[in-house]
Amino acid sequence: MKKIEAIIKPFKLEDVKDALSEVEVSGMTVSEVKGYGRQQGHSELYRGAEYVVDFLPKIKIEIVVKNEDVDKAVTAIISAAKTGKIGDGKIFVSSIDRVIRIRTNEENEEAI
Repeated sequence: MKKIEAIIKPFKLEDVKDALSEVEVSGMTVSEVKGYGRQQGHSELYRGAEYVVDFLPKIKIEIVVKNEDVDKAVTAIISAAKTGKIGDGKIFVSSIDRVIRIRTNEENEEAI
């Protein structure tokens, strides 16, 4: 099993959710996060004063999939989240050793 974490632009959430549903990803966790990468934030003007926005709003999506489903899930995220502009985000894939569904005590692939 693999955990896929994707950091995307907020307005792309619905597109990514729909794309993952099409490849039969059954569940996800979504968090509102802030951060920056190469874009290093930006300056804004508010009531005549300039200030720097260091941390930009992003969405973090976390899903757990079977090993054989990783490539199609990653492809779905990329195709739905990509704008071609700086700040599109990142995808991290890591291994999961054990999953337990609390309600039923099911483990691993039966629990996802």
